[in-house]
Amino acid sequence: MKARRCSQSARQAAPSSAWAALLLAALLAPALAARAGSPDWLQAAARQPLPVYPSDTEAVMLLDEQVTTVSDTGEIKTRYRRAYKILRPEGRKFGTVSVYYDSETRLTYLKGWSLPAAGKEYEVKEKDAVETSPFGVALYEDTRYKVLLIPAADPGNVVGYEYEQKRRPFVLQDRWMFQDEIPVRRARFILELPQGWEFEATWLNHARQEPQAAGENRWLWEVEDIPAVEDEPAMPPWRAVAGWLAVSYFPTRPGLQAKSHGSWGDVGQWYARLTAGRRQATPEMKQKVAELTAGQATLLDKMRALAAFAQRDVRYVAIAIGIGGYQPHPAPEVFSNRYGDCKDKVTLLGAMLAEIGLQSHYVLIHTDRGQVTPDFPSMLNFNHAILAIRLPADLPAENLYAAVEHPQLGRVLFFDPTDSITPPGQLPSYLQANYGLLVTEDGGELVKLPLLKPAVNRLLRTAKLSLSSTGTLAGQVQEVRWGVPATQRRASLIDTPAPERRKVLENFLAEFLPGFNLQTVEVENLEEYDKNLIVRYQFVAQSYAKTAGDLLLLRPRVLGQKGDDLLERQKKGKERQYPVEFEAATLQSDVFEIELPSGYTVDELPPPVELDTDFVAYKSRIEVNGGVLRYQREYMVKDVRVPTERLEELKKFYRQVAADERSSV
Repeated sequence: MKARRCSQSARQAAPSSAWAALLLAALLAPALAARAGSPDWLQAAARQPLPVYPSDTEAVMLLDEQVTTVSDTGEIKTRYRRAYKILRPEGRKFGTVSVYYDSETRLTYLKGWSLPAAGKEYEVKEKDAVETSPFGVALYEDTRYKVLLIPAADPGNVVGYEYEQKRRPFVLQDRWMFQDEIPVRRARFILELPQGWEFEATWLNHARQEPQAAGENRWLWEVEDIPAVEDEPAMPPWRAVAGWLAVSYFPTRPGLQAKSHGSWGDVGQWYARLTAGRRQATPEMKQKVAELTAGQATLLDKMRALAAFAQRDVRYVAIAIGIGGYQPHPAPEVFSNRYGDCKDKVTLLGAMLAEIGLQSHYVLIHTDRGQVTPDFPSMLNFNHAILAIRLPADLPAENLYAAVEHPQLGRVLFFDPTDSITPPGQLPSYLQANYGLLVTEDGGELVKLPLLKPAVNRLLRTAKLSLSSTGTLAGQVQEVRWGVPATQRRASLIDTPAPERRKVLENFLAEFLPGFNLQTVEVENLEEYDKNLIVRYQFVAQSYAKTAGDLLLLRPRVLGQKGDDLLERQKKGKERQYPVEFEAATLQSDVFEIELPSGYTVDELPPPVELDTDFVAYKSRIEVNGGVLRYQREYMVKDVRVPTERLEELKKFYRQVAADERSSV
């Protein structure tokens, strides 16, 4: 069971389940494609001189052009032109074009071309495209796709496509994503507005550039030689580091001004209007609230009972139609159907909580930390909804780690009812230290959700083991997990059929123990999500300690590894570009007691190790008492982001940890 993340609309990629149909179309495409001349813009892009790219570059985007024309009625027409030169076989994927349309967005034109290095050109049109819908968890969504397969997308060849969309936007804003996973030779954005309209441009992850005048009420932005966003271990989500331009439009017509969002307050007011009147409780809902809370002694217990109902009795099904997929269904409808997506679950739970006297507010957020920036107030930033529950001042704060004090609202608890295994008081790791829009009756406020303290996300692993004179290690291990480590292990176990759950532990042990035999496994509180997860297991590992004459060489660090080589895995000759981002702040402790074989003593103990930085800390100690070797260590992640200028410090830290973990006695 994975922590469900809600997406407001599926508009970024072709639906993977359609590939069977696309494969057939791909086989037919070269035969069906017309041999025709390519447009001048594509030929010009293909003739551009190119810099030398690394040998593993799959393709280069020769041109990324977006021309946006806004009419005085608020309708937006956008023409897209893209051209690629394929450099490696892996780059053939850039010959597949996926374009969406729905009830608010019309696809008016679609065409693609192939310019082989040798041979005749190919042209494919909209009639050659495969039409499909998003597949997955959505029950109903009015988004459709047209997928066009451009033939001869082979190394050395150039492919390009052009399409046009007309849309009636729910907000007058746009985003130009000019940086990609491959290098971009040239990108331009052209904006044309009606007379008297104004705009505001915001650059993200890129130096600000002023537009060039390109005619009356027409502006041009252009960038060149944009490097690829290359994957790095433990980097932030790539959209959080890629360069893009955000543009807000401000009309003169009063009827359209409600769609202009110049502040977070404007965005909040828009969403408050969109959700008004949707959290009213019916008699059936009130009866269910009474049933669920009967016998619950405290207000906190009642809140937890209602939260559990929303998490696990209301099935997650994405239903995204109209108004960008942002408007929730009325709470009675969600209650009756017993299904809904993130915003529906939030709506229903908010209505039910009101029946026990707890007021709540929508919080809009993105499930990738760093996607929302304070500099660009926009609904386009979000793909998820959670709840902010207002708590009475006298309510005990027991285990409510995700609660914060708000200057106007008092104590507020952030809670995600879409995540079925994270109880109230905890917060999924991807929401921590993340910006969300708190929607109130007066508007909206961008708030930063808390980063839960390391002690909230704990792993305590203890082991009582015995070592034989032949090097066999045997004994019992107990792992107690809280917070994020508990959620991670729960998810891996619940997602695995019961008969195969031993394999989860076996895969873990195989990383550290040669020739082991997992004898028993016992799990407590697997589906009691508000309790610590406890896993106990016994094993026997042959030849764990190595013999050297009369000596036994023993590595006291039996299980688990904290020394991470993430900064050692950088491609040769390339400097790290992006910060390191950890999943969560955490505190992980190990205590291993190893009974030594009779007649053996430890010649020399390594000295204690203690390392501390602003982001991570580590300490370990080995002691021997009465024939028992006791190994203790503690690893703490204090903050989730390490900036690039501090990465050498982090690399040194992990090298020292790895050296300590390799030590033997």
